[in-house]
This record gives sequence, structure tokens and C-alpha cells, in this order.
Amino acid sequence: MTPATAFLAKHGITYTEHEFEYVEHGGTSHSSSSMGVPEHHVIKTLVMENEKGEPLIVLMHGDRKVSTKNLARQIGAKSVEPCKPEVANRHSGYLVGGTSPFDTRKAMPVYIEETILALPRICINGGRRGYLVGIEPSVLTQLLGAKPVNCALNCCSNCVRSCWISAGSFSCPGVANM
Repeated sequence: MTPATAFLAKHGITYTEHEFEYVEHGGTSHSSSSMGVPEHHVIKTLVMENEKGEPLIVLMHGDRKVSTKNLARQIGAKSVEPCKPEVANRHSGYLVGGTSPFDTRKAMPVYIEETILALPRICINGGRRGYLVGIEPSVLTQLLGAKPVNCALNCCSNCVRSCWISAGSFSCPGVANM
């Protein structure tokens, strides 16, 4: 049991456990293929900080990137950037690659890409490298007070510009809408 799963159990949350061989820099691409689930359903827990150095957590689809500029605008910050790994470890109490949003060392505001909430089930880090838990996305808003934001970016192979993912639809000026 990890602090994250103890937190879930304490709050009566049912979850499934998924272990896989951790690969340094393998990311959600590796974990999703190891488990046979879409990378879009594997959620990254990213520790970032605003211009004042105040930490925050961003929950993002595994196959998407965070538009820090758009995120900053939505949360009323001048800027947002990823924390250095050692700083993220210190804030969360977890090692990078094993960061869970549950039971972090330091209380931090949590922001969730709004399209995650439309998924029936997600996999998110359970508090150690090579270990994910399957939960309903609503757990993130109920237990963590995660605030929905729209800051997902995707870059397709047909254009060099980043394309916005909004409300579950894909819009790219370089290709027909999917």
C-alpha cells in the first residue's frame, strides 16, 4: 500500500491496481502499451509552479501536453512552468515517474484537463513508479477539489503548429476535423 492508495481506501474509493515494469523516460506511452489501455486514458500528474514559485498540480491526458500559457491565463497567474524534478519530489513527496495527486506532502491546488472528466474510467499513478490505479474521473473533483481547465495541446504530424483539443473534439487547420 502506498500513501496514495491508503488515502483512497480511507475515503472508501474503489480502485483497480495495475503494475508494469517501470522504464526511465518511458512515460505514459510505455505504461499504456504495457497495460493495453489507450494512452488518452492514462493521466499524468504534473507538478508545476506559478511565477511566485507556488506549486500546483496539473492532471493531463497521457497523449497531450499542457499549454502553460493557456493554463496561466485560466488560473489567473502571470506564468506557469514545470518544476525541476527535485523540486517536484520535495513538494509532492513522490519521485518523478511515481507522482500521485493523492496525499501529497504539501497541499497544492489541483487542475484537471476538463476532457478527462468525460472518460468513463482512467488510470493514474498510485504513488510509485510502475504502479497505476484505475478510478472514475469524478474522484479527482470530489476528493481533491480538482478544478477543470482547458489547456491540452496536441501536435499532429500534418502541421508544425500545436493544435487545440477542446471538449473532446480535435481541431487542426492542417487536416480535416476528426
